[in-house]
Amino acid sequence: MNALYALGAVAALFLIVYAGVGGADLEFVFGIVVPYAALVLFLLGFVYRILKWARSAVPFRITTTCGQQKTLPFIKNDNLENPHNLMGVLGRMALEVLFFRSLFRNTKAKLNEDEDLVYGRDKWLWVAALAFHWSFLVVLLRHYRFFAEPIPSFVWGLQALDGFFHIGVPILYLTGVILLASVTYLFIRRIVIPQLNYISLAADYFPLFLIIAIATSGILMRHFYKVDVVTVKEMTMSLVGLQPAVPEGIGFIFFVHLFFVSALFAYFPFSKLMHLGGVFMSPTRNLANNNRAVRHVNPWDYEVKTHSYEEYEDEFRDVMRDAGLPLEKAE
Repeated sequence: MNALYALGAVAALFLIVYAGVGGADLEFVFGIVVPYAALVLFLLGFVYRILKWARSAVPFRITTTCGQQKTLPFIKNDNLENPHNLMGVLGRMALEVLFFRSLFRNTKAKLNEDEDLVYGRDKWLWVAALAFHWSFLVVLLRHYRFFAEPIPSFVWGLQALDGFFHIGVPILYLTGVILLASVTYLFIRRIVIPQLNYISLAADYFPLFLIIAIATSGILMRHFYKVDVVTVKEMTMSLVGLQPAVPEGIGFIFFVHLFFVSALFAYFPFSKLMHLGGVFMSPTRNLANNNRAVRHVNPWDYEVKTHSYEEYEDEFRDVMRDAGLPLEKAE
């Protein structure tokens, strides 16, 4: 049911843009107002979440580790698994952010024929996650050609690598196919695996369906329901230059694609997708584990007024005597 709710939400987004552009001719609203509002919401929400995390109290080092900590000189330590300095933290974070090193160690558990719990490797999730995130990044960078003039050289290089096999006319970009395939796998995985399906909420399915809709509409727009690329760039450059205008002749499929992208940007700061920024703010990852080398004192500790037993007995002596309780201090 949660998957159906999320699918219904994405379908409702399509109906909104269909009614607004196809029925009410609100191209200016969906081409200018909605993208600007989504971008503002994304920036404000992203900054708010990061500042909120940055203000969180972390008085102690709570680094999660799976390697030998630096101790005595003759004991070999692992500065990537258990970093004790800045270089170790940077190396660990780079491997985590760029290659999902912790996810690479992901395992699966199941009962064998003898009802014994056994563990095994599970690399498909790591492969799909890596393919999804890297292809999404490349697709995002490729779209920079619509927002810059002249187009930077790195964009041309990415396009050349992405269309290396020269499949079809216009050329089929591999990252578009990989993005759609990987996000579809992540969705199917949530449906097929009972344990994962049980804990999945509508908030887990909605971004998957939304990204599938973005990738599908983009592929349809490029290869089937083609739009005038020159007109599209004219519009995007007007948005960048803060002189918005919607030229004539932009197809309906473009507004569908743009509305889905705007919805993703607006939803981003308030969803689990904020792990993009949260991974850098996690104290379990971004702190050096130097607890044995440096004494960390809680800066919020304050002197607490104590009440000793002698003082307690002096205060309640009469009550204790009347109750027959023994007194340590003679009167």
